[in-house]
Amino acid sequence: MSWIKKILLVLLIVFIAIQFIQPAQNKSVQVLPTDISKTITVPENVKMILQTACYDCHSNNTDYPWYNYVQPVAWILANHIKHGKRDLNFNEFGSYPVRKQQSKLKAIADQIKDGEMPLYSYTIIHYNARLSKEQKAIIIDWAQNAQDSLDKINP
Repeated sequence: MSWIKKILLVLLIVFIAIQFIQPAQNKSVQVLPTDISKTITVPENVKMILQTACYDCHSNNTDYPWYNYVQPVAWILANHIKHGKRDLNFNEFGSYPVRKQQSKLKAIADQIKDGEMPLYSYTIIHYNARLSKEQKAIIIDWAQNAQDSLDKINP
């Protein structure tokens, strides 16, 4: 057996072996009292956009695609979700101090305006997460209004 075939065989064995090492999944069916919808007013149309374009990485409940069961893809996705939830978790929004809530709402509006969110790499495969101009305007308007309402509570 040539050394190339041996290397390929070893790589195949490693690839098969890593399939058994699955990261924990980000799944929860509970709506926590700290959920953003329990903290501030989130109209139904805004909630639907957020759930479609944002919740997979920014909540405690990810809707996993089929390719999440192939390593090392699942590890990469788990890392993206971990970082997304660290930056903003809609399910834990109410546990943030009011100043942080204001900051997060401003960041939502700014990042959507600047085209930074949703991530391009996410929208390549998740077509339904691509935001139209109208959807962007809806989210930006909502985030700015929600931030203004929090400013009145905590000037």
